[in-house]
Order: sequence, then C-alpha cells, then structure tokens
Amino acid sequence: MKDTQLTLKRYEKKYLLTAGQYAGIRRQLDPYIVPDVFFKSTVCSLYYDTDDYELIRRSIDAPVYKEKLRLRSYNVPGPEDTVFVELKKKFKGVVYKRRAAMGARDAAEYLAGGRAAPGDGQVTREIDWFLKTHEVRPRAFIACDREAYAGRGDGELRITFDENIRWRAEELDLTCGDGGESILPQGSVLMEIKLPEAAPLWLAEMLSENRVFPAGFSKYGECYKANLINGVIFSV
Repeated sequence: MKDTQLTLKRYEKKYLLTAGQYAGIRRQLDPYIVPDVFFKSTVCSLYYDTDDYELIRRSIDAPVYKEKLRLRSYNVPGPEDTVFVELKKKFKGVVYKRRAAMGARDAAEYLAGGRAAPGDGQVTREIDWFLKTHEVRPRAFIACDREAYAGRGDGELRITFDENIRWRAEELDLTCGDGGESILPQGSVLMEIKLPEAAPLWLAEMLSENRVFPAGFSKYGECYKANLINGVIFSV
C-alpha cells in the first residue's frame, strides 16, 4: 500500500478528571467543540522499548528532549487494516510527532526488522534511523475508549477524553483484541488538550473554574512504574 505520512508540532497538556469534573467540563465545552474525525474509537497502542526500558526510564526523568516509538490503531485492526507507526519526540515542552501509515502485518514486520518500510519518505527515514540506533521490541499494549473533539471553527485545537484505560504485557499485537487490566480507578477520565500555542482565554478560565490542573501522566509510564514497584517485570 502507498505510505501516507503526517508530521505534527504542538503543545499537549494532560488532566486527570474525576467523574464530577468531567461532567462539568464536558457540558461547558459544548458550544466550543465539534466531533473530530475519530470521534468515538478504541485507541490501541503498542509501545516499543529496549530490554532495559531505556526509553521510558529516560522519559520519566523529564529530560529536555525525549522520544518514544509506538504502533497505533483506531479500533482493533485486521492484518491488512491501516495502522500508524508513530515516532513521538518532545523538546522543551513542544511535541513533534512523525506518523507513517501501513498495514498492520506490514508494520509489525517492519518494526521487527523483517522488511523495509512500504514507501520512502522523510518520516520513514527518521523511523529507520531510530530503529538502527535503538534495539527495541514490543513491551506493553495499552488501550482506551476515546471521544475526540476539535475546536468549533478552530481545527488546530483538539480535545480528547480517555476512559477505561487498560494494559497488558502478553499478546503484544494490535490484532489480538483490546483487553487488559485497568490503569486508573473506575470513573477517572484522562483529558488531553492539544494545540499549537497557548490555550485560548475561554478555555483557561473554564479549567480554572473547575479546578482542573495539568497532570504529568503517561499511560506507558504509569504501567512501567506500577509494575516495577510491585516487583512484576513485563514479559512477552
């Protein structure tokens, strides 16, 4: 299949909401947002890391620059369905995301070193270099049920709400379903706001009114920390 690619540059802020905060924020947002392209979906992500978890350990240390590699789909894919290989970089608070689309089976073989990327472009060259300089393999599967919105009249503003965030360390393949163990308590919602610059005044005031503050939350990071603390090592 033809390689389709996308490069994004933006700020991303995450907020952990209680059920009450979610209800208030969601109601107040109605006049400002519209459903996004992937409005309701189960977002499935397969995170790649080294044997000693170098990438997530570095990320948790909050360096000026960090990067991660994941394979993502919107809903559970079949072997030939489109998924996205994503190389995500963060430098001084700004997120740069490189994304290449390919079939699920092709993507898994490509990331395992079993085939070349289908297509040649700047994004796949960057991913190729990352794979050459990091010996990575699938380390954790994470899924969530997401509602995604864009700003009404402002397509660069994107707001997502993730519920039922779960993970697993077995069956590390996007085609193996979306089951897993819960990460957050029942009723918790992860809100993420993505935009190219500072939040508009109306949004900043809304967050303040509902006493909603940024949270340094990483789905993969939470899995890593929780399971190391409990003495459980990820397996494949």
